[in-house]
Amino acid sequence: ELAQWAHRPDLIDAGIGVAAINSLIKPQWEHYTKGNALQIILEEGTGKNVTVVGHFPFLGRLRSKVRNLWILELQPGVGDLPASEAERVIPQSDVVAITATSLINHTLDGLLELARGRYVILLGPTVPMSPVLFDYGVSALCGSIVVDPDAALRSVSEAVSFRYLEGLEAVNMLSSQWN
Repeated sequence: ELAQWAHRPDLIDAGIGVAAINSLIKPQWEHYTKGNALQIILEEGTGKNVTVVGHFPFLGRLRSKVRNLWILELQPGVGDLPASEAERVIPQSDVVAITATSLINHTLDGLLELARGRYVILLGPTVPMSPVLFDYGVSALCGSIVVDPDAALRSVSEAVSFRYLEGLEAVNMLSSQWN
């Protein structure tokens, strides 16, 4: 029942729904590789045009490695483009990295449509690590899995920010390795 909340317009409800979906996905350890989204973006995007939907802390390390870097944000900061620029920059991109928050704010479908035929990375802690997403044009899933539930629960109960949460491991799942 909670998983159905992912369709609700209220962002908190939708976030609970996506979390419920994530909690139901059985880890497929044999298909995970340790690593993070930055590694995948660099492997696929060095010297190419890259769009990142969402402002991530690693973007400064990416800028000098790619031909063009466009950062789309709903609330743009310095150097970011407004989300309304997606229709202009995504079609020019070779690689498109999309925050999994787009599942919660219901923008993923439109972004995937714009990114059709490109290398698409879904990234962030809310990524459902499910190969079903490969059927929708996603090339790589870059998320986190809980490897120590006690440590993760302790960190969450202490209101630790995501960057410092214990008990998690950054993992990737690639469509090319799934088939």
